[in-house]
Amino acid sequence: MTEQASNDAAQNGQNPQFSLQRIYVRDLSFEAPKSPEIFRQNWNPSVQLDLNTRQKVLENDFYEVVLTLSVTVKTGEEVAFIAEVQQAGIFLINGLDAGSMGHTLGAFCPSILFPYARETLDSLVVRGSFPALMLSPVNFDVLYAQELARLQAEGASATVQ
Repeated sequence: MTEQASNDAAQNGQNPQFSLQRIYVRDLSFEAPKSPEIFRQNWNPSVQLDLNTRQKVLENDFYEVVLTLSVTVKTGEEVAFIAEVQQAGIFLINGLDAGSMGHTLGAFCPSILFPYARETLDSLVVRGSFPALMLSPVNFDVLYAQELARLQAEGASATVQ
């Protein structure tokens, strides 16, 4: 958070507050459409990871942030498995300016949720009798900055036309 935002909040008598209330699995799915035949083939996997976040206001200063990880693994042209987890959290957040709130909901909260989602997905895949995924860490700050830049570029190109 910036010094200016801290000073503004302090002058208004409101100190910024952030508190994690709950982390939970919102949705979970696993599909291995070619089992058991896929286990008899040579294992040469290609992994496609889709990552998405969304957030909504629950009430007052409570927000739900949902991080979705979807993984499709193929060996050759055959889909070995599709796994998805929606890892969610409820956060109490107040006293932040709009920019800080956007960053908190778009980058900081997903960074908290990611290790839980990664472990859940890894456990699910192993229970399906496939090798562990071991997903690399994700820099949500960079993803958030890229999304802001994309939105600004779209806004600039929309006003030019």
